[in-house]
Amino acid sequence: MANLKSAKTRVRRNQKREAINAKRLNATRTAVKQTRAAIAKGDKDAATKSFRKAESSLAKAKNKRTIKANTMARQVSRLAQALKALVGKK
Repeated sequence: MANLKSAKTRVRRNQKREAINAKRLNATRTAVKQTRAAIAKGDKDAATKSFRKAESSLAKAKNKRTIKANTMARQVSRLAQALKALVGKK
């Protein structure tokens, strides 16, 4: 257990940050899952809307350093590729 006042403060702050990051990461994962589900259903409108939401959520998580930049880029790229394949179908 931390003995110094500054160490105790860091422990409290780290717990708060951990909770915030977990919530942000959870929201991001949910948005990505919704996008994948809409693409799997073949619903172009819902897939496009949920893609925008997922891309925004991933960018926010990256800017707050919850996820790494390359992870964000990879996930957005894969979602965009799947969405493009869906929209290209007639």
